[in-house]
Amino acid sequence: MASRVPSGIKLHSGSSVLELNYPDGGDCRLEAEFLRVHSPSAEVRGHGAGQEVLQTGKRKVRLTQVESVGNYAVKLTFDDGHDTGIYSWDYLHELCSRKDELWREYLERLREARASRDPRESGVQVLKFRQPE
Repeated sequence: MASRVPSGIKLHSGSSVLELNYPDGGDCRLEAEFLRVHSPSAEVRGHGAGQEVLQTGKRKVRLTQVESVGNYAVKLTFDDGHDTGIYSWDYLHELCSRKDELWREYLERLREARASRDPRESGVQVLKFRQPE
C-alpha cells in the first residue's frame, strides 16, 4: 500500500469490520476487536512508554460508528462506550501492514497475563466448593 490515505472506507455492520481501500488497489479489513485493543487512546496506550493497559474481554465488541476527523483521521465508536481514539491515516496503515504481527503480540500478552478475550459475565461469579462430608 503505497499511499497511506485510503480512497474508501466501509463499515460492514453485520461483521463489524472496517474495510479500507487504497488507491494502489490494496485493501485491508480490520475487525472491531483488533481496532479496539489497538486504540490509540490514552485509555489503552497510557500517557507514556510502559503505561499501556492490556485490553481484555473485547471479543464481542462491535464497531458502531466511523466519523472523519479533518483530512487526517477517523474517530471510531464502539458499543462498549469507547470513543476516544483518533485513528490517523498513518496509524491505520500501520495496523494494516502489521496486522498479523500485532495480533500475535496481543494474544501473547493476554496469555502472559492469564487474561481472556471473552467478556466476563456482568455481576456473576461462579464459585466451586465441596460439600461437607
